[in-house]
Amino acid sequence: MSSASASSLVRRPFEGIPAERDLVAMRQLIPAATIEAATTAEHGSVRVIIATILPMAWPAIRRSDGSVIIGLQATVPTDDLSRSFGQALSQALEAEPGTPVRTVSPSADSPRLQDLLDLEGGFPITVHESFEFWVDPGAERTAEVEASLAQANESIMPTAPVEGLEHAYWVDAGAKEHLRWVLDAEEERVYDAVARLHARRESAIAEGTRYVGSFRAEGLTVPVWDLPDGFGAAGVAEHAAEFRARFLTALESTEPLTALERRARGGIVARQVTLR
Repeated sequence: MSSASASSLVRRPFEGIPAERDLVAMRQLIPAATIEAATTAEHGSVRVIIATILPMAWPAIRRSDGSVIIGLQATVPTDDLSRSFGQALSQALEAEPGTPVRTVSPSADSPRLQDLLDLEGGFPITVHESFEFWVDPGAERTAEVEASLAQANESIMPTAPVEGLEHAYWVDAGAKEHLRWVLDAEEERVYDAVARLHARRESAIAEGTRYVGSFRAEGLTVPVWDLPDGFGAAGVAEHAAEFRARFLTALESTEPLTALERRARGGIVARQVTLR
């Protein structure tokens, strides 16, 4: 079992899981998505679907076929999200098929997701346009279920991954379109990279786009760009290769910031938002 205690604040709760950056995006950014996983052989090699959110914001459900689905946007104790969802998964594995896990209370003995999941898996992510994944294949699709599903689907903001820019997601928020890119680099290095580009007027993805700030989520840094109406995920993808190369070159630079870059960095830091 991993060593983080149940009472200590874990800055990067999903660290060590290959899909860490996508898990953070699912917890904070994406309305509807799933990741395929499985428990280790020691824990039965049970199919696990990691989802953004479940009906009633339940933490987990044991499905009729014995698989488990977890909802990362559930309200759970947040000192260590991995332990909280590990507890939810443990409870689901012990539940009768068709039973939801309604609450979790992790303890020092609760396993973390890193203890339960087979970390050798590919953890493929799928972004959905609906909550159709809520429906248990073995359950009856009643009129009530269909109505609930339709109501939930109306709340989804269009969201899509960007081809050529891993762990980056385009979203149509109504008034604006955004690109949000989940990075595992240190926050200070991200600020430096944006400052280097901003000083050269190269922090935009393409003409008409604009870097607007970044925030922290589950220990990772998420820079955000505003996009013109109609730009879409395809518009970002068109410039992804060049932009990614430019950004990563700036991120990897160890040269001291110039005076102009330091001034740019001061403005960037002043408008950051931190999520806890």
